[in-house]
Amino acid sequence: MTKRLIILAGDVQRQRAKQAIDEASIGDVVKIAPPAKSRDQEEKYHAMIGDIAKHCTFMGEKLGSDDWKRLLVDAFVRTMRDQAQADGKPDPFAGQGRVMPNLDGTGFVQLGVQTRKFRKAMACEFIEYLYSYGCDQLVPWSDDAAEMAMGLAA
Repeated sequence: MTKRLIILAGDVQRQRAKQAIDEASIGDVVKIAPPAKSRDQEEKYHAMIGDIAKHCTFMGEKLGSDDWKRLLVDAFVRTMRDQAQADGKPDPFAGQGRVMPNLDGTGFVQLGVQTRKFRKAMACEFIEYLYSYGCDQLVPWSDDAAEMAMGLAA
């Protein structure tokens, strides 16, 4: 069988997927996954992180976008885990993200959680988190960050 991608957009696609499974050979692989995040979502949250880096300080220090991204992803993961626990839902980052001592024992490093692994829904949540954080910090959003503020997060 040739490789096929079917996006379940409605009943017709669902029927095609069922038919493809019925016609598949033993040993073929079927993968059902939530949609991947879009390039627009990536551009949006990177623009937002850039605005936060430009207008905010952390512990009295200006940080670059890469450092802010790590801090914001870490805070986002903690928020999502706390919310899931409060709602009695499973940890959306189970098996990801752990804090370990660095190699020389002088500090700590967050490992495992990366935005490139975010699915579409998680990227939406991250954009909403960044928007909330930035608004709390009175960040003036640039045109790049503000352009799709509600469109991509919805």
